[in-house]
Amino acid sequence: MTAATNLLSLVGVQKRFGETRALVDACLEAVAGEVHAVVGENGSGKSTLAKIVSGVLTAGTGVVRVCGVCPTTPRAAIDAGVATIYQEMMLAEELSVLDNLYAGVDGFWRRREPLATRRRVAAELLERLVAAPLDPDTRVGDLPLGIRQWVVIARALLRKPKLLIFDESSAALDLDATERLHREIQALKSRGTCVLLVTHRIAELVRIADRATVLRDGATVGRLDRHEITEARLLELMSASVQAGGERRTRHVAHPSRKPLLAMHDATLQGGSAPVDFRIDTGEIVGVAGLDGAGQDVFVRALAGIRPPLAGRVELTDSVSGVHDVDSVEQAEAAGITYVSGDRRREGLFPNLSIVENFGLALMDRHTGRAGIIDRDARQGDFDRAAERLRLRFGDARDRITTLSGGNQQKVLIARAFARGPRVIVLNDPARGVDIGTKRELYAHLREFASSGGAVVYLSSEIEEFFGFADRVDVFAGGTLFDTLRDDGIDEGPLLAAMFGTRPGVDDVGRVGADRVGEALGR
Repeated sequence: MTAATNLLSLVGVQKRFGETRALVDACLEAVAGEVHAVVGENGSGKSTLAKIVSGVLTAGTGVVRVCGVCPTTPRAAIDAGVATIYQEMMLAEELSVLDNLYAGVDGFWRRREPLATRRRVAAELLERLVAAPLDPDTRVGDLPLGIRQWVVIARALLRKPKLLIFDESSAALDLDATERLHREIQALKSRGTCVLLVTHRIAELVRIADRATVLRDGATVGRLDRHEITEARLLELMSASVQAGGERRTRHVAHPSRKPLLAMHDATLQGGSAPVDFRIDTGEIVGVAGLDGAGQDVFVRALAGIRPPLAGRVELTDSVSGVHDVDSVEQAEAAGITYVSGDRRREGLFPNLSIVENFGLALMDRHTGRAGIIDRDARQGDFDRAAERLRLRFGDARDRITTLSGGNQQKVLIARAFARGPRVIVLNDPARGVDIGTKRELYAHLREFASSGGAVVYLSSEIEEFFGFADRVDVFAGGTLFDTLRDDGIDEGPLLAAMFGTRPGVDDVGRVGADRVGEALGR
């Protein structure tokens, strides 16, 4: 490796936020034409490092050189050839896809391309990425989460960057979309682009990374070449508390006397789709899977009263008060159903409020006295207990919640959900952008909740999360419930086949689906 080929070099970089040391000794070198992964637990400093490279933050001490310059502003980094796709999507939702794609491209003296040219380029790029036509004049706020993520990726690609940074930005993509992204990354690599991949998806980086840098508590603790990048080695370096080889966990012991709790009857989720019937009992953990747009997101929202089905009904059964209809968020919360979204920015957090205030929003009735005054001591006490239980990392509970890492922000939302004392927890991809240690802690808390008589509905875009955790997995395809897998059937092959709407070996369609499954598994 020579200095001439180094696109990125960080030596001894430190960064503080008040008393919090985000980076203490970060070192990294990345070269042209490679995929370089940056790995670590939540709070290890990965996103801070990405923002320093992008010019959003400046290092306290240390040397930072990016594409031959030392950028101290986002514009300087962009001019040097850096494009960054952040974990939180930076989109103007009231504007069109086209406007979002070209936002920031035109400087004061830059020549503007004709509108027809922009529209053509945008349409061609988006069709390649999304694998379906997308009108550039579509309002971004009307698009589903996965498609919005492609808009952000397309905007970065339009810049033709020398260094492209993905900061947990594939977490909103389903399996099929992730495969398309991997192909795009390989094409960029072949053209000499350096791809810096900040990710918690260990299976993903093991497949595509050429080298990896591991951070722990703000310091670089390991640099691995391709042949050294294994799950066991990564987990060993990331944290002493995370043990390798435990991904297929022992299934939890179910509640001995299960009773019907939440049900959906003859429900139509999308126009033209077959009706869905669903039931979850006390003590059950039900996984929900499907490719983007297959109906699983609509399904979990209907269970939580956020978006009632087009036809049919959702009911919660209470052994004391009987059956309760769930047609709205208010009815769901009154019945004891709590919803946790993986889209923190849009559906979970209040960025201008503090950590403890975000937590306490779910408990306003408990913490507010007769005069309408909040009992801050009571709120702080509940928060302290929840923070200890979930091992939440933070400086001061009065700091804005945006000072936390993405994984710790998600922990606050999960703590808020548990604090309500629900009977059913509905989770919509809650571990998106969360490290493996935090995931395992979440699994343990959910198993404990289910074994005490609660019920868990757990949608995930990462099928590995179901192994040894879910009692069954309901797989959606074509807007309806396509298949249900149990016990030993919860494995990569059957899950992927069902997600593609096939049952391999049944017919010609099944064989075509099996081929796509093999491709998705890298065979």
